[in-house]
Amino acid sequence: MKLMDSVSPDEKTAWLRLFMTENVGPATFFQLIGRHGTAEKALLALPDYAKRGGRKKPLLIPAVGDVTKQMDLCHATGAQVILYNEHAFPAALRDIADCPPLLFLRGQASLFNKTAIAIVGTRRASLNNMNYTRLLAQNLGKAGYPIISGLALGIDGAAHEGSLDTGTLAVLPGGLDYIYPPKHTPLFQQIGERGLLVSERPFGSPVYAHDFPRRNRIVAGLSSAVIVVEATEGSGSLITARMAKAQDRLVFAVPGSPSDPRAAGTNSLIKQGAHLVTGPEDVIAVLESQSIQTPLLQDQNTDDPWDIWQTMKHVRTEDMDAARHDVLAMLDTTPIGVDQLIRALGLPSPLVHCLLLELQLAGRLQRYPGNKVCLGGEGV
Repeated sequence: MKLMDSVSPDEKTAWLRLFMTENVGPATFFQLIGRHGTAEKALLALPDYAKRGGRKKPLLIPAVGDVTKQMDLCHATGAQVILYNEHAFPAALRDIADCPPLLFLRGQASLFNKTAIAIVGTRRASLNNMNYTRLLAQNLGKAGYPIISGLALGIDGAAHEGSLDTGTLAVLPGGLDYIYPPKHTPLFQQIGERGLLVSERPFGSPVYAHDFPRRNRIVAGLSSAVIVVEATEGSGSLITARMAKAQDRLVFAVPGSPSDPRAAGTNSLIKQGAHLVTGPEDVIAVLESQSIQTPLLQDQNTDDPWDIWQTMKHVRTEDMDAARHDVLAMLDTTPIGVDQLIRALGLPSPLVHCLLLELQLAGRLQRYPGNKVCLGGEGV
């Protein structure tokens, strides 16, 4: 796909409308674009998809006026929207599975052009590790590495505080106008003025439990390395570390006392092969030895989700009609891998993806990490 310096207002409006449509997630968005070529054409096709998938009520598609309100809020708050096919979109994020089609930003977007390091950890952090995190973030920042985190209490907040003067990026689980946690309102405002606030959620979006893993994939995706400072077993920070590993990012962990449950997660990561961190020099040495750099923005065509879903445009409606019952018969409420489903059905991959697309737009399909799906929602 050819990247552009900017897109027309009409195209940006169509992208936002498609992105904000009910039941359209990142994978569904790119599948629709791959099949129809443009967001405008995909919007016209949505009602038929949902109807064929078994939806009984109309699909909620935002009006142009809804998008205009979003853009007005951007202008009023000094924010901007960047699309996946614009040069300004962070190149590192294009590489990840489930890449967001667009981002809402406020602050210093030039931070995307530097090799960044994420620092994450528990909300219930010890005072010693809070102080350690601030110093670690400060020293890594002085070495030229912006710091990324999720604005949560504890380690996240300390990481942002330590890197305010050298470059910090906060990835939010809700919209740019929804500060979570409220206690971090002053820090939120400072980052908006001196660093960069990032969200894939439109203005007016509150925070729900499922938004935190979604945010974490962006934290990992924007980073060349992820450092976990303090985390219990089962901590959300370990999810970020697993996502980072899956995205071929470096994973680091700060060791702790075996008697402290807040160190159980980080000690476990080190056992599994994460790089041990005692100071910023440990991180910098590994980064420099592996020549880790932020991917350059490409002027030529690049491999991306659009290319992956191009073959969906050739699927015929009559073939979908013939296979729809077979796909439904294979699905239940237990998640199954899409690749496994395709092998079991013995059907062409683009055809199966088109039928899953129908079910998702109808609200009858749930998607899970690891490219898994199951029935769930309306009519189940």
